Amino acid sequence: MMSPTVAALTFGVIFLAELPDKTALASLVLGTKYRASYVFAGIAAAFALQVGLALAAGQLLSLLPHRWVEGVTGVLFLVGAAMLLFHGGDDDEHAAKEPSSNSFWKVAGASFVVVAIAEFGDLTQIMTANLAAKYADPLAVGLGSWLALCAVGGIAIVGGQKLLKHVPMKLIIRVAATIMVVLAGISIFGAVTG
Repeated sequence: MMSPTVAALTFGVIFLAELPDKTALASLVLGTKYRASYVFAGIAAAFALQVGLALAAGQLLSLLPHRWVEGVTGVLFLVGAAMLLFHGGDDDEHAAKEPSSNSFWKVAGASFVVVAIAEFGDLTQIMTANLAAKYADPLAVGLGSWLALCAVGGIAIVGGQKLLKHVPMKLIIRVAATIMVVLAGISIFGAVTG
C-alpha cells in the first residue's frame, strides 16, 4: 500500500529543489511563448519519463545492503545540498528548435524535448532515485516526485515571476538545502547505527 507520508515528504523535497532549477525557468519561458496547456502537457510527460528512470535507478540502489543504502543516500543528499548552495546560476536552458506553429503536438513535443533533456541526470532525478531506494515505496515516491515537478512546472508557466517577487530565490535554495542536509543526517545516522 502506498504511504501518503512518503508521498508528501517526497513532494516537499522535490518541490523545493525544483524551484530554482533551470527546468522551471525553461517552463516559464515556454509558457510565455505558447499556450500554457500545451506546454504543460509536454512537460508533464517529460517529468513522467524522468521519474520512471529515477525509480528504476532507485530500485537498483536498493539492492545494496541497508547500511550501504543509508550511507550512499546520505552522501548523495549532502552532495545535492552542496549543488543547491553552490550552484553557479548558469541559466543556459538546453536549446531545442522552437516549434514552427502553435499546434498542440508541436508545442507539447518541443516542451517535452526541452524538459526531458534538461531533467536528465538533474538533481531532482537523483533525489528521486535516493528517496526510492530509501523508502522502498516506488509508487509513493514516484507520485510525490511527479506531482511536485508538475506543480513547479505549472507554477512557472502561470506565475513564476510573481513568486520570485514575494519569495527570494536564495531563501528557496537555503530551505531546500537545509531539508537535504537533515535527510542526509538521518540517512548517515541510520548507516552508522545499523
